[in-house]
Amino acid sequence: MDLSARARSGAILDIRVTPRARRPGIWLDAEGRLRVAVSDPPEKGRATQAARRALADALGVAPTRLHLLRGAASRDKRFRLD
Repeated sequence: MDLSARARSGAILDIRVTPRARRPGIWLDAEGRLRVAVSDPPEKGRATQAARRALADALGVAPTRLHLLRGAASRDKRFRLD
């Protein structure tokens, strides 16, 4: 999924992460919320880091530009793009 139109400085991105997914990917659910499926387990922040990399790839930015604001131990996460 190409999210480059949302890639502007200061943008807040709310996502829902599905760890240990069989098929990783990014899509919009029926409510219009971003969903990110990653194959990594939710242990030691691995799923969060995988979601950050996938989101950065879809936005066309470096993963270091995405800062986790909320949800380190939750499936619902909020990132800010710097």
